Amino acid sequence: MRLQNKICLVTGAAQGIGEACAQRFAAEGAKVVLGDINVDGVRRVAESINDAGGNAIGLACDVSDKGQVDALVAAAVEAHGRLDVALANAAQLHMSDILDTSEDDYDRIMAVNLKGFFLTDQAAARQMVAQTERGETGGAIINMSSIQVDITLPNILTYSMSKGGIRSLTISASLALADKGVRVNAIAPGSIGTDMVAQLMVDEAARVKIMSRTPLGRLGEPDEVASVAVFLASDEAAYITGETITVDGGRMGLNYTCAVPEAVPE
Repeated sequence: MRLQNKICLVTGAAQGIGEACAQRFAAEGAKVVLGDINVDGVRRVAESINDAGGNAIGLACDVSDKGQVDALVAAAVEAHGRLDVALANAAQLHMSDILDTSEDDYDRIMAVNLKGFFLTDQAAARQMVAQTERGETGGAIINMSSIQVDITLPNILTYSMSKGGIRSLTISASLALADKGVRVNAIAPGSIGTDMVAQLMVDEAARVKIMSRTPLGRLGEPDEVASVAVFLASDEAAYITGETITVDGGRMGLNYTCAVPEAVPE
């Protein structure tokens, strides 16, 4: 119960990594406030946590809208009196060649994947700093980045650009908030078994291409990313800030391709 009675906020919590993090935070004793543009999905996740004996609230939130982000943080504080952890996770993937990416596509992805992270970090930090100014403990902010910051695919340009911005946001925010009792770190997942990765793994050839760059020979599980989020949110990471922890099955260190296990028949 490493997060016993901590108040944790998670954006993009209706599915995938966000849902896994919400579930693990709750299992570790946290009270969770969940936001997602998918209202039915985020309420389903909150309901499943409550049914298991946890404490969760699921709310609609478009992270590209400052008012909605501020309202999500305010809802957490109204319900529980404080905010200890904020996980910025909500993101979208757009696939297109650089020559075919429209301005609208660019603006939409940046609004969610970069502006949304800034707004979430800022709103959470303001609350956490206010807590330290009252003599209370501050908090921890976690940004969900990606290995696409360093190694990428040419048809997900806007996604990769946004994740590069998140790296800079994480470092800059960690320095700005270090003397205010707020830690800021990031997680960079590789190929994790989510709907987003399913958009890339469209056929057997695509599966082989991804697995040939993954030394552990399998997709990661969302819960394996959630384990790192729990660590960064906990007091065990009290001396860690401005860092990005990679969760990629060894992919970042690979300078060749691997043999690929055969697909398991369905």
